Amino acid sequence: MSSIITGEAVVLELRPASFAARALGLILDLLVYFVLLMCVMLLIGSLVPDLDEAAGRAMLLSSAVLCLVIVPVAVETLSRGRSVGKLAVGLRIVRDDGGSIRFRHAVIRGLIGFLEIFLTFGGLAVGVALFNDKSKRLGDIVAGTYALRQRVQQEVKVFAFAPPYLQGWVALADIARIPDAAARRANQFVQQAPRMAPASRINMAVSLASELSAHVAPPPPPGTLPEDYLWAVLGERRNRELKRLARAEERSRTIGERLARTPFSD
Repeated sequence: MSSIITGEAVVLELRPASFAARALGLILDLLVYFVLLMCVMLLIGSLVPDLDEAAGRAMLLSSAVLCLVIVPVAVETLSRGRSVGKLAVGLRIVRDDGGSIRFRHAVIRGLIGFLEIFLTFGGLAVGVALFNDKSKRLGDIVAGTYALRQRVQQEVKVFAFAPPYLQGWVALADIARIPDAAARRANQFVQQAPRMAPASRINMAVSLASELSAHVAPPPPPGTLPEDYLWAVLGERRNRELKRLARAEERSRTIGERLARTPFSD
């Protein structure tokens, strides 16, 4: 996985496509473009049946350039890095900074792709991609692009709640003063805890529980586990925020109804 940093200093995690995914997408694209080439050749043969050998070679070369270079470049430009094969496997070509590609990038990829894919029967593209950490082919390296995975399994959101033995304590606890930054770190831990190593999970839970305990009173019952403490505090904090927002919304609705009745009502 790679990452980029935006102008607001936000780190974005991007998932480059694997070599296998890129190869499958390329094979599907080649099938589509070769079928298109065959259709063009059949159409030309039916419209102009009496071509001499030189004219036939010229038409074949022109048709190949049209179907294997011009059409792929046009498709990637108009779709901002997508194609039939990439749509099928969930990929998209983007710039190295994560932005959408332009006509310039598509042209470079298309021209070099004709060399490394068709003239070398894919050998050059495979050789370069195998030794690149983002599975870039030569055209991607020159154009400054790579293939990005867009079909990433969505992580299930975990909602914290108080364990039964802490519900009585947390309902009476004062937790309104917890800083947003501390609550955000604790919530991130709750989301990532199942994937953490046991030792790291325990140490992180102890550290975060100690940080939150400075803003929560009274202390929890003896024997409370640090992770249960975090779940209880975060769950109760969320519930109180939802109730506060519901009261504010109800108050705004009531005031709106009063303003609508007087002095503007008939």
